[in-house]
Parts: sequence; C-alpha cells; structure tokens
Amino acid sequence: MSDTIQLSNDQLRVAIFTETFLPKLDGVVTIICLTLDHLRSIGAEAIVFSPGKHVESYNGFPVVSVTPGIPMPMYPEITMSVPMRKSHQRFVEFNPNVVHLANPWCAGLMGIRFAKKLDIPIVMSFHTHLMEMAKFYKLGFLEKPLWGLHRYFYKKADYRLATSKRVKDELEAHNFGPTGLWRRGVDSSMFAPGTDVAETRRQLTNGNPDKTLLLFVGRVAPEKQIEQIRPVLEAIPNTHLAIVGDGPYRDKLEQLMAGTSTTFAGYLKGEALSAAYAAADIFVFPSAIETFGLVVAEAMAAELPVVSTRVGGVPELIENGVNGFIFEPNDVDQMITHVRQLVETPTLCKEMGQKARQSVQALTWKSIMDDLVTDYHRVITQHRSTATNNTLSSG
Repeated sequence: MSDTIQLSNDQLRVAIFTETFLPKLDGVVTIICLTLDHLRSIGAEAIVFSPGKHVESYNGFPVVSVTPGIPMPMYPEITMSVPMRKSHQRFVEFNPNVVHLANPWCAGLMGIRFAKKLDIPIVMSFHTHLMEMAKFYKLGFLEKPLWGLHRYFYKKADYRLATSKRVKDELEAHNFGPTGLWRRGVDSSMFAPGTDVAETRRQLTNGNPDKTLLLFVGRVAPEKQIEQIRPVLEAIPNTHLAIVGDGPYRDKLEQLMAGTSTTFAGYLKGEALSAAYAAADIFVFPSAIETFGLVVAEAMAAELPVVSTRVGGVPELIENGVNGFIFEPNDVDQMITHVRQLVETPTLCKEMGQKARQSVQALTWKSIMDDLVTDYHRVITQHRSTATNNTLSSG
C-alpha cells in the first residue's frame, strides 16, 4: 500500500529533542550537530527543540526554545523545563514524520507528548548514564528509581539506540525493549597527525614543548576523575598535562592540580581541537563513567596511543596492548605503569599510535549516519504499516 512506501531522503522530516545544545559543548551536542550536518547533506529537513539559552538555528535548521528551568542534579548543564504552547505550535507546523529524542529527560517528555498526540514514531538514543552517576555521587538510593524512570521513557519509543554493545546489553537486560547500536565515528581527515603544531604544543605545555605532553579532552566533571592523573605527573619525570574542556568541576580541579605541570585550555573546537590532539604525545582518560568515549576515537585518529579506563565503548575501540592500554577504573598504579611504558619506550608509543589510527579509519561518520537514516526510514515504514493494519482490523 502507498502508506507503507519508504520516503525519499528529501521527504524525511526529523524533529530532534535534546536536553542541551549549542553554545554548550558536550558529547550529546556534538552528536546532534553531526546528525544535523548529515541530514542537511542528504536534503532532509530537521528542527531542534531544547531548553535553556541556545543558538536560534544550526546549519539552516531552526532551534526552538522550551522554557528555561533549574539545573539537573549531577549534570547542571541540563535544565529541567516544561513545554511552552509556542513550541507545540512550531512542532505541529513542522509536521515531522519521525521524532528523535536524545537522552530524553524533561525536553524528552515534551517530545513524547507531542509525538503521541500526532501519532508520530519515536526514536530514542541513550547517551548519559545517570544510574552510574547516582552510584558515583553516592546517591545509590536513586539508582532503582532512575532505572524505572528511564524504562518508562524508553518503552514509549518505537526504536531505541545505544552507543556501545555494553550499554545495549544493559538496556535490554533492564527490559527497555529491543535496542540497536548507534556507534560513534570519527573524522580521520580532521583528527590526524599534524606537522605544523609547534605553537599549539608550546601553548599546551606552558612553554615547555620538550616535556612529554599528556592530553585529556572532555567535560570537566567529578566523574571524569581527571585529578587521578596527578600521581602520573608526580611519578613520571618531565611530563605535562593539558586539559581541554570545561565544566562545573573546573575550579575544584584547578585546586586539586595546583603545583603540577598542568595547563587548563578550556573548550576548544574545530582546528584548535584538532591541533591539540596532534600536538600531544599520549591521551589519558581515567573516567569512571562513559557510554562510548568519542574523544578516545578522536585521539586514536590523531595517532595518539590511549591509556583509558575500561568504560563505555572503549573496549570496542582498544585492543589492550596493541593499539592502546586499558585499565580498570580507579587503578591509578596501572595507569602510571602504562603511561611510563609509553614514555620510556618511544618506539612503542609511535607504533601504538599508528595502529590506533589504522583501527578507527573505517569508522566514518557518513556510514554511521547513513545507518541512522536507514533506521529512521524503517521506523517510519513500520509505524505506518502497523497503523494501516490496525485500521483494517478495526474496520
């Protein structure tokens, strides 16, 4: 029947609900922007709904506000909000054929209401593991209610997406329903070894470019456990740490890292971020919580050996001892051992970096976003088919 014929890409209309958006920068915002870039490239239409202060458009797509609210505990960049009548009007006027809720919370609840009211299929993607955050912040009593709340949200989706196989298995084990993989990619042309990065290296090392430059990139928050790199700096002579990123923990972290050879570079993006990766020697990632680890893939593309905790999708990227090193969260001694091995064996450092780049070059954003668009089309087709069958059976 005509109702179940798949749309062409230029007929695809995607409404995206996200709890945070530009100018804030985090992994979710990065993925949403890459998704919008891809939708633009294939001729699809999109609209973004997000709370708080943000840009009014991105790549020609409108970004619609919902009322600002209070910061969410554990993740203050996300604000809890309620829908405005204007946002519902914009949603109806846009007339999407699929709704994508990224890490649904308050804006996500609004998206569910809007989509259900107009009988539009829903795709939800899981990005931030609040249940693990609750444990980390010693709020274990919230873990079970949070699982229940997330399950309530995600069961309302026509399809769910996880960023790693570990998270996919975990969601299915908690009865979220069938869940697919939306892996992370990397732009190997943007993140690549560089030759003209001497000035960046000088800046990131505070004028000491001969030191071994360790790099961390990501949100500066307690669960990233960046302060655990301090013992690495103290144990291994002639090392320097550059921290690229910002967040609610920065002031505290600056106190914890006082007296060490550390540079706080703040948020970097575009060429400045690429240059930071290219200027470094080793990427160190001691995070306790992660759903994938996009920055790990970026570092590997830049030919950096990575020393990372076993979190999120990192084990799907790193073959321990071959293209990087993995250690268990909070095993600082093992982190020191791995970094020391790379510092004291330059040939291993170089070979591991080369293998790291080779292993992620096939993870192109185009192929990964093409898979997402295929999922959109499939969900739309199945939803329409189900609606048609229900109409026929009721008739």
